[in-house]
Amino acid sequence: MKTELSQSLGRLEPSATLAMSQKSNELRAQGVDVVNLSVGEPDFPTPDNVKEAAHQAIKDNYTHYSPVPGYMALREAIQRKLKRENNLDYTTDEILCSNGAKQSVCNVILALVNPGDEVIIPAPYWVSYPQMVKLAGGTPVYVKAPIEQNFKITPEQLEAAITPRTKALILCSPCNPTGAVYSQEELAELAKVVVRHDNIFVISDEIYEHINYIGRSASIAREPQMKERTIIINGVSKAYAMTGWRIGFIAAPQWIVKGCNKLQGQYTSGPCSVSQIAAAAAFDGPQDSVEDMRQRFEKRRDLIVRLSREVPLWEVNEPEGAFYLFPKVSAYFGKSYKQYHIKDSLDLAMYLLLEGHVATVGGKAFGDDECLRMSYATSEDNIREAISRIKTALAKLQ
Repeated sequence: MKTELSQSLGRLEPSATLAMSQKSNELRAQGVDVVNLSVGEPDFPTPDNVKEAAHQAIKDNYTHYSPVPGYMALREAIQRKLKRENNLDYTTDEILCSNGAKQSVCNVILALVNPGDEVIIPAPYWVSYPQMVKLAGGTPVYVKAPIEQNFKITPEQLEAAITPRTKALILCSPCNPTGAVYSQEELAELAKVVVRHDNIFVISDEIYEHINYIGRSASIAREPQMKERTIIINGVSKAYAMTGWRIGFIAAPQWIVKGCNKLQGQYTSGPCSVSQIAAAAAFDGPQDSVEDMRQRFEKRRDLIVRLSREVPLWEVNEPEGAFYLFPKVSAYFGKSYKQYHIKDSLDLAMYLLLEGHVATVGGKAFGDDECLRMSYATSEDNIREAISRIKTALAKLQ
């Protein structure tokens, strides 16, 4: 029997973030004390009012299949959220709920991108964007935004990347892995480039919207002529510490939502019924916990930036959102210690795990091999211990 997987699957690469998390868990299972800075999820509990809504949903027998785009109650809650927080008007027919924002992104790419289409992806990028484009048969086009640009692309770079085959631009702000945040003014300049070209869409990943240290986050959908070109991606995972509940959504022109609904109806149907009721309670309920988590993340941001700037040879900017630091560490490439020889960011991440017992993720997986991604979605004590271990391990490299 021939054991051969599909060509589509062969185009994909494994997730580097999940691989590093798995490796660190294996070491922990062997009794090694690992400080994990590789995981991209809040370490806080889900708010009590959300959990109570889930309990009540079970008692009320919300335990059956839901409509493919999600319960009307959840879509109405999202509609209110978009108006209240983003000053954007959407009908419920322009909203579709999925099994996490990750599926929401993939739905949109599979619904819009044809083989041969190009999708512009600013680098550094979230590891799954290029893989999803490849799955659709499209071609990722990377636009470099190094630390010297605070990890943000310019309108001139965007214009230079556009070709007759360009179908979409993916923007993530606040950004995973860099923490970069585009201001409304910066998005306005990018929007001017987009509207000069026909048939280009913006997939705006706003999942870290509320983990923002410079004020309310912006949305390119608010710019003139952009609402009909923009697909907003969001959900409850980051703002409400609900990663395991798996609820994301898109807000987009109705014809795109219909296409995603058709696609989702064939391979997952509607998301978890109980999670939907919980998500509606998150959007409509008190927002105190969201601000409390944001403030605590900001305090951790300040701590990890200060400590990381004390690490010799590292270049460290100050992220404006999300919960990641993305220091430039390439000064250590070419150095060695015992059996370790550091050629790139993946080697350095593995060295820090095996020698320093700190889990990070090499920036190569995110499109910038000069950097490392470190998540500070962990305690302040863990941050202090992690940076101390990193300094000790790096000092051994010659």
